Parts: sequence; C-alpha cells; structure tokens
Amino acid sequence: MERFEKKVTITDSIEVGGNKMVLFAGPCAAESYEICMETGEHVKALCKELEIQYVFKASFDKANRTSGGSYRGHTMSEGLKILEQVKRDLKVPIVTDVHESYQCVEVSAIADVLQIPAFLCRQTDLLKAAARTGKAVKIKKGQFMAPADMKYAVDKVREEGNENVFLTERGTSFGYNNLVVDFRSLPIMRQFSPVIFDVTHSIQQPGGLGGSSGGQREFASYLAKAATAVGVDGFFIETHPNPTKALSDGPNMIPLKEMEEFLTMIKNIWSASGR
Repeated sequence: MERFEKKVTITDSIEVGGNKMVLFAGPCAAESYEICMETGEHVKALCKELEIQYVFKASFDKANRTSGGSYRGHTMSEGLKILEQVKRDLKVPIVTDVHESYQCVEVSAIADVLQIPAFLCRQTDLLKAAARTGKAVKIKKGQFMAPADMKYAVDKVREEGNENVFLTERGTSFGYNNLVVDFRSLPIMRQFSPVIFDVTHSIQQPGGLGGSSGGQREFASYLAKAATAVGVDGFFIETHPNPTKALSDGPNMIPLKEMEEFLTMIKNIWSASGR
C-alpha cells in the first residue's frame, strides 16, 4: 500500500512524516501553568535524551465532556494565556483543540498546530477555517468514521491551499462505551497524509463511568507497540503528574513518572523497525 511521502511542517526544525518520531504530549486540559510546566519540562527532557521531536499539548477548553457539569477549563482568553506562557517558557511548539470556526484565528496566534477533535472531523466550516490560518492542522479520525473516508477531511484543508495537514487514529466505536483500534486504518490513512497514533484516547471508554469517561490504561503499552510496528509517524499521549487528581481524562492518561519507560519502549521498537 503506497504511503504519502510529503512531510508536514510544524516549525523550521520539526516535521511530521520523516524518519524522526514526533510526540504530542501534555496534560489533557491546561489546568494551570504549574501543571503544564511540570509536565512539559519532564517530557521535553525525555524527548531530548531519546531524540524525539516534541510538541506540547493541552486543551484550553474541553467542549465535548460527557456531562455538562464536568470541568471544561478556563475561559478561552485565560486558557490561551496559560498556553502562551508555557510555549514561551518551555521553548517548544504547542498544539491545542479548536471547536468553533471563530476560534481559529485567535488560537493560531499562539498555537503551532490546530487540532480538530474526532467528533468534529467532518465539520467543513471548522476544517476550512483552521486551514486558512496557515498553521498545521491535525485531524483526529472520528470514532464513527471509516479510515478511507478521512481522505475527504484532508481534502477540505488542502482545498484552502494548506498542505500542512495530517491525521490521527484514536479508535473506532465498538458497541457502547468502548473503542477498538483497527490497525488496518494506519496504512490506509497513511496514503493520504502522515499519521499519528493517539495512545490516550484509543484506550478511552467514552461515557464508561456514567457521567464521565473511563479508560483502560493497562492496555496502552500494547497498542503503542502495535502501532509502532505497523508504522506511524508519531504519537499523541496525554500525561499528568497525578492522573487520579486530573480534572479531565484521568483514567486514560499515562502517569508522568512512567513516561520515561513508556517512551523508551516505543523508541526501541521504532529503531528496530529501521525508521
């Protein structure tokens, strides 16, 4: 199966789609500057040691929580202030979600990558607004989408003249409150763009705890190993100093203290595969 060969540019020094792994990692939500920095500094140091390209991730707004009473984050302006300060102090690029078309211009003034959430991957106006910012656009495959149909989401971005677009696999709905990763999706989607594997949300159990989502963290390493062996261009991993106290997606996140072992495992398989 033919692989899309063109690289996606994030910054002058970071590309997606080459032989060097890229990692998008950080806490699920930008809970505070302190949590973001503790997480980002640790992961940045690991990535430097392991020669992995690093993009910091946190969401200024969690607009698709299971319950209306769940934590969403700060206001947009306050959340973006945190991300702007983290970007400046960490000296790494950042990725964050956009949920509405009107957010794209303001968010693109700070973020290097605009992430389209899985639930919104078919939203034409949102995709085109993100594309017009000129920033890289990272589209998560909808849990309800066939991998081959993600070509059309990519096309919507490219139709606006933005070639810096890539896809992310995060599992497919399998009955209620469960996701399954079909690893055929990775080579299928790599025909259209580089592909990132979302470890965190592939082990999520949407709505699995009633008013909130659950997760099966014990399977994270198995899925990450498989994705690395099949072939991807990088990983998306949410991590937190104390996932049990995280304000969003705690059951899915890798504890920060375990990230060194986790990333080393992935990098070893990556290297053994000849990448």
